[in-house]
Amino acid sequence: MHRCETIDPELLIKIIELQTEIAKLGLDLAGVINAVVNSLPALTSAEGAIVEYAVAEEMVCRGASGIGSILLGYKAKRERSLSGHCVDEGAILKSEDTELDPRVDVEPCRRAGIRSMVAVPLSHEGVNVGTLKIVASRPGVFSDEDAFIVEVMSGLIAAAMYHAAKNETSELYVQATHDAMTGLANRALFFDRAKRRLAQGRRHCQQIGVLLIDLDQLKTINDSWGHHTGDAAIREAANRISRVPRETDLIARLGGDEFGVMLESIRDRPSIEDIAHRISQEICQPFATAGHVIPLSASIGVASFPSDGTDIESLLESADRSMYSMKHGRGRSAL
Repeated sequence: MHRCETIDPELLIKIIELQTEIAKLGLDLAGVINAVVNSLPALTSAEGAIVEYAVAEEMVCRGASGIGSILLGYKAKRERSLSGHCVDEGAILKSEDTELDPRVDVEPCRRAGIRSMVAVPLSHEGVNVGTLKIVASRPGVFSDEDAFIVEVMSGLIAAAMYHAAKNETSELYVQATHDAMTGLANRALFFDRAKRRLAQGRRHCQQIGVLLIDLDQLKTINDSWGHHTGDAAIREAANRISRVPRETDLIARLGGDEFGVMLESIRDRPSIEDIAHRISQEICQPFATAGHVIPLSASIGVASFPSDGTDIESLLESADRSMYSMKHGRGRSAL
């Protein structure tokens, strides 16, 4: 998608007027979202507009106008929607025909009569937390100018998100960057923060530790005591993991029964392994819930920056290999 080099002066005046109107809404993030989605059809070729935000593995529609209104509250699988691709890639994406585009979740588009769309990421503090989309009932409707206007409008929502978060009122940011079950950072926030901390580590020649933690036998817990007990075990494990690292260390639930920890300014690899051992001991304490005593344990893989990798992806791969070795080779006594 190419940025539009020119824009109609009258249209620019309308955008400035809308910016003034939105500024009056202050910290009312919902009001800002409604103002933007309701104004976009008049500013572009759209017949509706939609705001979605990322919650775990889903994209949830939280604001809509025009033909998109029927989808308010709809949840789409992140990996099967254009919005999910937009968030993951951090790029403006256009679908000329939703019926022919493999990135698009076709079912809601058919329900709303949507045949073309443009999705722009909503970015807050460097994290893509959702999308702003314009939609139309005919294929091939949108121009680069339309995409540019949506990008400008997304900046208004992002600014509102910033001020709301600064004043601790940003439900959107918290839900999009934190795991609902445990309250820990989610995978997206973990990767974003990890990249920043690794960049600092490179500048200051610091050693950084990465732990990959996988709960053992969660399926057995679910099968024996039910999924509510399994969820309670995940929450308890999150609490226990959080007791060991320092406040400055980064802890996240990466998905399912998997957690990640980034340890800053670590002296050496034995120090990383010592923290992993302490976390393992903490997790293995008896856990009583709903009248049952549930056995908890975890497999933990370790990696260190820069010896095992220089980016978060390679460090997690190294930690995963370390975990596999612990499970199938050396045994749990290594921690």
